[in-house]
Amino acid sequence: VTTDNHFPYRIYGGQQDNSAIRISHRSSGAFINEDNWENTAGGESAQIAVEDNNEVVYGSSYLGFLMSMDHRSEESRNINVWPWTPVGHGVEDMKYRFQWNFPVFISPFDNNKLYVASNHLHLSTNGGASWDVISPDLTRNDSIKLLSSGGPITQDNTGVEYYCTIFAAMESPYEEGLLWTGSDDGLMHVSKDGGKNWENVTPNGMPEWMMINSIDADPFTKGGAYIAGTRYKSGDDKPYLYKTKDYGKTWTKITSGIADDHFTRVLRADPKRKGLLYAGTEQGMYISFDDGASWSSFQLNLPIVPITDLTIKDDNLIAATQGRSFWMIDDLTVLHQLNDEVASSDFYVFKPKDSYIMEGYYGGKSLKAGENHPKGVMIYTYFKNKPDTSQKVSLDILDPKGQLIRSFSADAKEKKDQWTAKDSTQLFVWDLQYPSPLMIKGMYFFWVMEEGPSAVPGEYSAVLHVDNDSLITSFILKMDPRVKSSQEDLQAQFDFLIETRDKLTEVHQAIKDIRSTRKQLDDLKMKAKDHEDIVMEANSIDSSMTYIESELYQVKNKSEQDMLNYPVKLNNKLGHLSALANMGYNAPTAQMYELKDEVFIEIENYLIKWKEIVDIDIKKINQMVRDANIDAISVLKD
Repeated sequence: VTTDNHFPYRIYGGQQDNSAIRISHRSSGAFINEDNWENTAGGESAQIAVEDNNEVVYGSSYLGFLMSMDHRSEESRNINVWPWTPVGHGVEDMKYRFQWNFPVFISPFDNNKLYVASNHLHLSTNGGASWDVISPDLTRNDSIKLLSSGGPITQDNTGVEYYCTIFAAMESPYEEGLLWTGSDDGLMHVSKDGGKNWENVTPNGMPEWMMINSIDADPFTKGGAYIAGTRYKSGDDKPYLYKTKDYGKTWTKITSGIADDHFTRVLRADPKRKGLLYAGTEQGMYISFDDGASWSSFQLNLPIVPITDLTIKDDNLIAATQGRSFWMIDDLTVLHQLNDEVASSDFYVFKPKDSYIMEGYYGGKSLKAGENHPKGVMIYTYFKNKPDTSQKVSLDILDPKGQLIRSFSADAKEKKDQWTAKDSTQLFVWDLQYPSPLMIKGMYFFWVMEEGPSAVPGEYSAVLHVDNDSLITSFILKMDPRVKSSQEDLQAQFDFLIETRDKLTEVHQAIKDIRSTRKQLDDLKMKAKDHEDIVMEANSIDSSMTYIESELYQVKNKSEQDMLNYPVKLNNKLGHLSALANMGYNAPTAQMYELKDEVFIEIENYLIKWKEIVDIDIKKINQMVRDANIDAISVLKD
């Protein structure tokens, strides 16, 4: 499994009996589906490398096939190290022995250096137009094992049978020119000078004929590396993991805690936390926090499946599995923060990883598509003991000025703000939304913004409250890097949407008050039916309120289709303006500001009329009720 630097980054790999593919790790749709997949360079057994431009991809296949693909022009080119076809020939006839899925990688220091491995390491500095051999044969080169496969009736020379090949290779991303290779016949080699000189650094005591399945550099130790090996083809299912801290002079076996029959395929070191390792085995995942001294199962919800490769990208752990697709953990930062302080705390809130503001509609789970990255900020909480119902637990989100945006708790008034601490460790996702405008059930609209605006880039805070105690942490919101709007533009859009939201809330509150007052007037008229003057005053007030309400909202709408017959009124005009201004990430247009001012003025005129009714007419009728000594005074606002 390989990734690129595109946003959102894409995951690359070969599919057995299928094509090589790349797929976005998150999408702007509800799920990650076939629209987010496309074929890329290489074949079913591809190892893949991607240039910094994210569009030129190098991919391999069996029999030494190698190609480049430029996704911008859809142009492909064959760049085999040796373009002679080996079909029908045994490995003994090959100039170079390329395994079924031979290593392909680009130097982390020089995008123009492309490496591939046969039984030698090869280097191209011109995209495969020519190749240099930069190593001797780095295998055992055992002639007894270099024979045609199959027989006596049918030969079987497809490339997967080739032996004495380099099976894993890499250049350390921490030391330029530090090259590691591991062969499928059990040899480790290192070069500290870009391939000019090589040393055999095979671990002492490691069983012979070990297939070196993966190599990873130690992010924290110069000359450090980790390897995973397998011997299942020799009937040995034991795990084999080793580490070195001195360029391979000495090695330590690190398999304590891994089941004896879980043979190991891949070992990766987390670049953010020293000693944090991930191992993929034939029967699932393992994790170590002590540099491999001990391992624990890290299966979680992953199926029991062979883990063939792992990679880490942007604090995500991505697993390639044999037969069960790609899987990933979205957020490794929780693992980076685990320590004794967390373990001994009664409760804890982890610092969220940086989050991106992106367009998109996000769904749940599907049997036919990949689960999407959650939209928003991923906030993990921990409780030593699950809170009981007597405890008051809430999670507050604060803006960059420390002002409350939203509070989430079990007894929150709004359903979407309700949150309960159900498990000892759980994920809460803030959807980046500010509170919504006040909406009235039963109203019909044409395309209005019913949600609050989305947050703008900046540093925010999350506060976990448990009874009288609290913990606070901060997090960063970043803008989708594909968006070119300035921070000023984004703030202008946010301010516009907040202003229109608050005005819409003001309108709807007035309508709710009008309807409440009308109900009270109806009750009053029943009680004051013998007082004609009070009934007439109540009818007059109701008539004035009805006029105001009908200008603020189209009261004739009784279904979604009615708005085609009856013109929308001010609240719909305002809500629609908000929806238009909320499209994309841009400052509002000049005409949006102009229309907003017009609508605000019209709305304000009717709100003033409503205020006059409250301040004058309601007081008047209340006095009339008191003078008539009718027991209905409490139902009207005064």
